[in-house]
Amino acid sequence: MVSLKTYEDLGREREALISGKITDNEQMNDRHDEIIRETFDVARATIESEQGPPPAPFAFFLMGSAGRREQTTSSDQDHGIIFKGEDVQDYFLKLGKEVSEGLDTVGYPLCDGNVMASNSLWCRSVEAFHHQVAGWIEEESWQSLRNFSIIFDGRVLVGEPEFLENVKIEACHLIERNHLYGRLRDNVGYVKKGVGAFGQLLTDHPHSDHLEIKRTVYFPFVNAIRLLAMKEKETSAPTVQRMNGMEGAYPFLNSYRDDFESLLSLRVEKDVITPDRLSKEEKKEWKYLIRRGRKLFREVSRIMEEGNES
Repeated sequence: MVSLKTYEDLGREREALISGKITDNEQMNDRHDEIIRETFDVARATIESEQGPPPAPFAFFLMGSAGRREQTTSSDQDHGIIFKGEDVQDYFLKLGKEVSEGLDTVGYPLCDGNVMASNSLWCRSVEAFHHQVAGWIEEESWQSLRNFSIIFDGRVLVGEPEFLENVKIEACHLIERNHLYGRLRDNVGYVKKGVGAFGQLLTDHPHSDHLEIKRTVYFPFVNAIRLLAMKEKETSAPTVQRMNGMEGAYPFLNSYRDDFESLLSLRVEKDVITPDRLSKEEKKEWKYLIRRGRKLFREVSRIMEEGNES
């Protein structure tokens, strides 16, 4: 039997990852997946030693940037557990709590929004998740649709992938029947400008010297492709995989995929840029990516509006 590492061992591995020189998004997220999976294994062994083996089939899934395989060096934790059966939630909540605390020890901060398997909202049976997601879609509030967007970015790391897959597919059919494409678009419709009237990079506010990459450059790409994926029932979570899966129906995604992959490489090592410290060529590259993200979002918005009317 292979002995498991400790949370402290895995914390040192994560620290090495953060302080290393990886600039490739795939390599970075392969390592994140490995560390998170091993952390889950330690948590599972801890709970099994106290409570026995899992009482039902389950899946542990990642959400947010981890679900999309787009983590950087400063990502927190977003995850859930979906299981088959009733009267077993207490076991999986304990597992979720151990996982959350373990990841925190390893170096993935607790999620401020409590999107973790220690929260019963994100630790439910297959049936309960189907019911909950349908409720979110029917409610149509900003928060409920945001919750659906969060779980739509889910990716199973351990366990039964079809549990989450079926929840997503059923939800996509419900969105189609209720003509909610426009409402989903409006939910993420605010896109920060990023480039001013005179072609200058805009900082986050007048008294700031930096621009946050995530909200200004990255989110327009991610939000646009997620919307299109919901429409096309493309249930994979990584943005690039979604683009690949929909390229046949939308050939224009090909050039945007190249832009997004460039952005992912630039984003691996930094969360913000300081325009005054950039070279002329660097400014040109960032302005190009900002404009491309905004253009993609406009194109997808038009497609969603047409889908809403059909």
